[in-house]
Amino acid sequence: MNEIRKTILENGIRIISKKFPYFRSVSMGVWVNAGARDETPAENGLSHFIEHMIFKGTQKRSAYQIAKEFDAIGGQSNAFTTMENTCYYAKVMDTHLDTMTDILLDIFLNSEFDAAEVERERTVILQEVGMVDDTPDELIHILSGATFWGDHPLGRSVLGTRENLLQFNSDGIKEFFHRFYQPERIVVSAAGNFDHDRFVDLIGPALSSIKPGNGFPERKAPVGRLCVESFYRQLEQTHICAGTRGLSITDPKRFVFSLMNTILGGNMSSRLFQEIRERHGLAYSVYSFTSSHVDTGMFGVYAGVEPKRALEATVLILKELKLLKEELIDQSELADAKEFTKGNLFLASESLDNQMVRLAQNEIHFEEFIPLEEVVEKIEAVTSEEIRDLATELFNSDQLALTLLGPITDKAPYQDLLVF
Repeated sequence: MNEIRKTILENGIRIISKKFPYFRSVSMGVWVNAGARDETPAENGLSHFIEHMIFKGTQKRSAYQIAKEFDAIGGQSNAFTTMENTCYYAKVMDTHLDTMTDILLDIFLNSEFDAAEVERERTVILQEVGMVDDTPDELIHILSGATFWGDHPLGRSVLGTRENLLQFNSDGIKEFFHRFYQPERIVVSAAGNFDHDRFVDLIGPALSSIKPGNGFPERKAPVGRLCVESFYRQLEQTHICAGTRGLSITDPKRFVFSLMNTILGGNMSSRLFQEIRERHGLAYSVYSFTSSHVDTGMFGVYAGVEPKRALEATVLILKELKLLKEELIDQSELADAKEFTKGNLFLASESLDNQMVRLAQNEIHFEEFIPLEEVVEKIEAVTSEEIRDLATELFNSDQLALTLLGPITDKAPYQDLLVF
């Protein structure tokens, strides 16, 4: 009943779908396997700028008409840009599938990137940059990426720099769009109550008009750095982000990686939450996270603490990383992490939007659909020894970056902590 269907158009565009006849809606995404890491320094921010401009008018519809037509069918539409992908998506009742595909393909294929709209949207994006600058618990993650990855594109902000944003123009946006939005990089995914063949008939002719490009350079994997960077701001808190080497999206050890993250700082019973918040009362927000890309990754820990206790919190963070290398995880703790992870997977699978996303990501990274049951089997198979071995492999002193944002005047004590 929930069969995965896949059609490849002559120009290489892939259309993936999964039918859910007991739903009354359809979630659709047009994915482009290109993002911020594909930009040169002078282009940094263009992928995100295009994401905004896609909704700003075509020959057929103005920006207002695009918004009004989506609203008129009770539809939800949006887009996002990451380091490696850009996605334009919408969700509507199944009776409005034809209208949704017409609007979404119109903006994807026929956006004009009008110069006047570029000027208007420039100020909007500059405000978005300002909003992040005013939100230290978001800004610290951008700063942490730059600290760990250095001058590599992965170390830049998806939003771009203010200097770049002030220079982008309509012609440059069009050139970048046509250079990167090539058919072999495009995947359309959809989940919900609809027929695959009819869906292909609706979108195939328009998508087939995209001509193959000349390709573009392959991505180069960076190497993380060993360093401490501090950014002085007169804030109520000091924001700490520790980053070390992670795994790629397709690494066979990604299931071990996920469970290790859950145990260390992925929920309220995690070691970091219990040690730093519950036992020492140092932070309201403390967690670990993974950032995985096609060829590399980063493992990170974040905490926001009172400035005078920032060093103490950093010591505790590094202590927990070290314990994962030295001691085996208790079997009950590992079992709890597995149940938590499986629970999140199954709960997410009940969302059509998540089903649409998973279809596309499986196709982009594996060129096949990986059943949830297979993922669960891999999670169940993870052992305590594998977690310890992975921690030993990743948590070493040659790739550990510490980023501090707040009223920090001396970073020397933090530099002394890094060799652990």
